Parts: sequence; structure tokens; C-alpha cells
Amino acid sequence: MNTFQDGSTDQNIVWNGLGGQGWVEAQALLDHAFKPQEDLLVDAVWEASARRVLDVGCGTGATTVAVALRLGVGSSSLGIDISEAMIEAARTRAERDCVAARFICSDAQTYVFDPASVDMIISRFGVMFFDDPVQAFSNLRSAASASAELRCIAWRGPEENLFMTTAEKAAEPLLPGVSRRVPDEPGQFGFADQDRVRDILTQSEWRGISIAPIDVPCTFPASELELYLRRLGPVGRALQGADDETRAKVVEMVRPSFDPYIHGVEVRFTAACWMICARAGA
Repeated sequence: MNTFQDGSTDQNIVWNGLGGQGWVEAQALLDHAFKPQEDLLVDAVWEASARRVLDVGCGTGATTVAVALRLGVGSSSLGIDISEAMIEAARTRAERDCVAARFICSDAQTYVFDPASVDMIISRFGVMFFDDPVQAFSNLRSAASASAELRCIAWRGPEENLFMTTAEKAAEPLLPGVSRRVPDEPGQFGFADQDRVRDILTQSEWRGISIAPIDVPCTFPASELELYLRRLGPVGRALQGADDETRAKVVEMVRPSFDPYIHGVEVRFTAACWMICARAGA
């Protein structure tokens, strides 16, 4: 069964392959589920009176566009992501919503930003994937004005996010190795260790660092649970490369493990996250 798994750890391969395709196909589900985190970041931008905002790991652009809509004319909302498919979806979203959000398909770790060009850097689950996070946050700081602030939401550990690991644990008998997670490596839980995150930001010369736990209630329609299983996370990537029989067997095995999260017509879970804050200046 390992032949059906996307075991790549190269983020460019993952997000320009099955990972990115899955996110685009499940865009509406993800927009719904993670709207609370989007709202937290948009409110933070507004409260900081920022006018030039950079959204790192912007995915299909929901938060970037929401910032542009909130700030209105005269503001700048720029999203960057490594996934060509997701950036294409983000541009389509901005055009559909008639907002002036802009998008760059590149790696924020190495992209040459205009110096001191943004007042706020935000990210919703987009900063845990850097191969060299110190280089990445140093590069982002070069884009920040002297008064700029950083606001990132990242996952805490898998032991606090049981919903996020339910599918892979249940699928392990049919997809051996699919539940393997390596601490501190690039990936969903790459920023689980707050001391490590603080050290990364300190080495990157960010100041005023605070890292606070937030527990965010999330929902999505129960009718979309099978889409979640087939397209997202380690199991979703594995199933996209599997034959029809294997997909059916895995979904049949995994689906009952989500019963505790189904409440009527909704799937409900709590996202255990960090709110990571810092500033560029002293």
C-alpha cells in the first residue's frame, strides 16, 4: 500500500502536486472550516491600522481577499504561496469578488520583497512549511517597515488536535506509515513547539514576541466529510494516488471514526492553535 502514498517532504513538490490539488478541490470546505481564524487575522489588521498587508502561505486567497475587502480603497493586500494551482484559484477569487488583492507564486523564504514595503505580515496555517524557517522569517522581516507587526496562526501539537489525526490513525492498517509525523519537520505541526518558534523569531531579529494558545471552534457541512477524507491531509494525498478499490476500502474503514465529531448536519471540532505575534522594531 505504500506505493499509493505521496511520501515527498519537498514542499514545492507537495504543494504543486497532490497537496495543492486537494486544497483547491476542497476550497469551499476549508473556507468554511477556517473562517474563524480568518476573522481573527482580519480583525488584527484592522486594529493595527495597517494599510499594506502581506499574507504568507495564502493558499487560495480567502484571507488575502478578506483583508482587501475590509481595508478598502487605498490599501494593499498581497498574498504569496508556492502552489501554482492555489495562486491561480486565489486570482480567480479576487477577480470574482472585484477586489484589488494581488498574488505572487513564489517561496516566501527566498522571494526578493521590496524593502520595508508592508505594515503587517499575517498567515493562517502558512508558515510551518519552510525548509529554513530562520531564513524565511529573516526574509519576511526585510519586507517589514520599522513599525510592522507579525500575526501568524499555526497548529499546536497533534496530541491536542485529535480531529486532524483521526483519519490517518484509522487508515494505518490499510496505508502503513500514513500516520507517521516527525516533530519539528516542515508540515502541519512544524510549529507545535512554542520554544522552537520563539527561538526562530529571535534569530530572525523579530522583537516583542508573544505566543499564546487559542482554541478555535470550527465547523463544516457533514455532507462534505467524504471530500475531506478523499482530498486532504496525509490520507487524502495517499488516496488521490490510489485505485478505486483502495479508496473505497479506506473511506469505509475511516468514516466511522469521525462519528463523535458529527452533530446533525455539521462536523464540529476544535482547532488547537498558537497565535504568534511579533514586531519588526524595538
